Amino acid sequence: MTYQPKSDFLDVMIARGFLADCTDLQGLDEALRAGVVPAYIGFDATAKSLHVGSLIQIMMFRWLQKTGHKPIVLMGGGTTKVGDPSFRAEERPLLGPAEIDANIAGIRQVFSAYVSFGDGPTDALMLNNAEWLDGLNYLDFLRDIGRHFSVNRMLSFESVKSRLDREQSLSFLEFNYMILQAYDFLELNRRYGCRLQMGGSDQWGNIVNGIDLTRRVLETEIYGLTSPLLTTSDGKKMGKSAAGAIWLDAEMVSPYEFWQFWRNTTDADTGRFLKLYTELPLDECERLGALAGSEINAAKVRLANEITTLLHGPEAAAAAEATSREVFEKGGVGDDLPTIMLDRAEIEHGIANTSLFVEAGLAKSGKDARRLINEGAARMNDVVIAEVKVLHPDDLAAPVKLSAGKKRHALVKLAD
Repeated sequence: MTYQPKSDFLDVMIARGFLADCTDLQGLDEALRAGVVPAYIGFDATAKSLHVGSLIQIMMFRWLQKTGHKPIVLMGGGTTKVGDPSFRAEERPLLGPAEIDANIAGIRQVFSAYVSFGDGPTDALMLNNAEWLDGLNYLDFLRDIGRHFSVNRMLSFESVKSRLDREQSLSFLEFNYMILQAYDFLELNRRYGCRLQMGGSDQWGNIVNGIDLTRRVLETEIYGLTSPLLTTSDGKKMGKSAAGAIWLDAEMVSPYEFWQFWRNTTDADTGRFLKLYTELPLDECERLGALAGSEINAAKVRLANEITTLLHGPEAAAAAEATSREVFEKGGVGDDLPTIMLDRAEIEHGIANTSLFVEAGLAKSGKDARRLINEGAARMNDVVIAEVKVLHPDDLAAPVKLSAGKKRHALVKLAD
């Protein structure tokens, strides 16, 4: 990179590994140094929370605000009704307005842990693109906006090409998504002075579309910045675990499970994740990431504590660490372990031990639970389970610790 940015925000983005590409690095740098730059990232409201895969964008917002600029969290209340075709093998299921609104409310709670909302110049805003998309007149939109888009160019975008190359259906509804997202940038610039769109590198085509459209219609200079699409060092997609997505909502994934996800980071990823997902000084991130042997475990605990503190608070992080030490170092049962409650009447005639593993989220199905047993990876109260068997209420009178492998645990209790 020949140009060395002087703005605090871009300095952080580059030094900590957030920057994949930028439409005009020097122009954006100058704008950031000249005053407050409102910047947005779009999120579809397809679930009531975001998961760890979105955390890199959330941290970009946090740094944007900390360096004196304004985050605009754009919820796709309108575009969620259409569905983003970007690098998807099939069309998204469509949601109704009530479900979309409930999802947006849940996602706002997540963001409140990372940025401050309000009316000040650098306070974050959460907006819903249904505000301008729901009332569009189709003929006016075609005339005023559609004429600026080339179908030939749209077909060349990798997100569309990959679907067509695999001969998978791409509906006209989805094809319109990139036009609507481009229109979002235009409206955000017109209504809120937004000058920067950020997103993952898979959004590059959509971001460039929005910049081109806004320049053509409003003759305004705006910018785009993308972050790398992260995978772990073993090639897995960020945000997933053996048990499923790692959600940022404590009701969907407990603070202990969230903490444990980060504690299980591979050695090779520890230093990189410290830079991206914590606010520790860079030299400390590098020192911790360079530890080897058993010492790297201390760095992983620090990583888990820092990230869990940001999202769930210091008490939740401390409780998760204490539970982890109790479970892993002492072979005990920690207070913060994920717990399922069973009704005595419902299991009066017994429940298979495989069903317990499914109920506890340690296995995806009875077949998966049987595989764990056959491989010797399923334990009850730290004793290897030798076979599938039926358990009765008396067998569960005291809390039972289930373990799947060495790193996933849960408690089973009978309700009083």
